[in-house]
Amino acid sequence: MARKQQEKSLQTKKELMEAANELFGKKGFIETTVAEITKHAGYAKGSFYRHWASKDKLFLEIVEEKLKEYRNSRDDRLGKASSLEEVMNIIWDFLENIVSDQNWAKVFLEFTIYASRVPELREDMSLSQYRLSEEVFANLVRDFVDTDYPPEKIGAFNTVLFEGYMVRSSIETGFMIQGSNEGLIGFKDVRDAAVTLALTNGLKKAE
Repeated sequence: MARKQQEKSLQTKKELMEAANELFGKKGFIETTVAEITKHAGYAKGSFYRHWASKDKLFLEIVEEKLKEYRNSRDDRLGKASSLEEVMNIIWDFLENIVSDQNWAKVFLEFTIYASRVPELREDMSLSQYRLSEEVFANLVRDFVDTDYPPEKIGAFNTVLFEGYMVRSSIETGFMIQGSNEGLIGFKDVRDAAVTLALTNGLKKAE
């Protein structure tokens, strides 16, 4: 009996998360209510609060699950990498997977801005399971940097470039090239600049 109850509880949780994910994508995080999530999933509000203390905690769990899925694929490849260039491209493949789901990227950005005003959530969002931090990035490239250039700087520059791109992409303004007819800078341009910057600073020049 206990096992059946546990399976039912897990199924309820899964369905609530799926309903929330769908509604967040359609309406955004702020505009979606717990009542709407439970109604969409076909459950009473009590079912929600048996799993999460708030909508914030539900969203953090969704973020963690999504990033875990992306990281599993990334980490399998990183284990076989043999150069800084290869590592950088694997990391940027991982970041591209995140931004390719534009709806999700917008909701994540909305939540990040909202969390910045809530001390507890701001602290949560600094944890590595919820974002690619400068420290995590630095640790991924550290063994492949053969200069005195700090891996932490590579991590900081890359996260700034990625997060800046995500903001501009989410509000659909793009990046204009000053005085150029070339149009918008896309994800590939940002990625290429990030990889080039890392290789220029992290690898010794051939003599």
